[in-house]
Amino acid sequence: MEEMIPPPSPQEQQERLHEEKVSRRTFMMNVGIALNALVALAIATPVVGYVLGPVLRRKEYLAWVPVGNVSDFPEGETKLISFQNPFTDAWDGATAKIPAYVRHTAANEFTVFAINCAHLNCPVRWFSESQLFMCPCHGGVYYADGNRASGPPERGLFKYPLKIENGKLLIQAGQMPTLQNKAKLECPGAGQAEPPKIVARIEQCPTQGGRPAPGTSASTIG
Repeated sequence: MEEMIPPPSPQEQQERLHEEKVSRRTFMMNVGIALNALVALAIATPVVGYVLGPVLRRKEYLAWVPVGNVSDFPEGETKLISFQNPFTDAWDGATAKIPAYVRHTAANEFTVFAINCAHLNCPVRWFSESQLFMCPCHGGVYYADGNRASGPPERGLFKYPLKIENGKLLIQAGQMPTLQNKAKLECPGAGQAEPPKIVARIEQCPTQGGRPAPGTSASTIG
């Protein structure tokens, strides 16, 4: 005859039930911790990327990009060019190509203008017949040197920092020139002719002889 196993005592039953409850509670707790960790990671990843992105990609912001040989730009002319933005991602496609205007004013003297209007960033067009940049969106007009001529813009066109190396013209193109980064206000100084009164601007530029020099912020017409 088979030996009969006696049923567990009430105390043993209570102990087994307690072990099962603890094991189930521990499992559910571990699952909850794992889910919370995944949610926290999903939230933290874009935040950390946003905070550390400029630091990790700082070299791209400071990249110097060649836009052509010096000989490609005849003296006295303004030419539309495009360059590859070094601060791009693989999915940017054609939007990684950034247009700009190169003006050759004199021997080894160049100016590279951002194509965006200083009003609301619409692309401006160069008209060689009138020697003016014109914005098709709101009627902003700029002289050949980039200074504001008329319309709603409150300043001239933004300019890229540039240099010449080994016969090539390079610009610092990792970010669009704006008032928040490298772009600077053009303030009349010694040897610089002040703009006509009809497009004059008043602003606190670096002092000259203890008095502020006129700059390019608030418009005065007349």
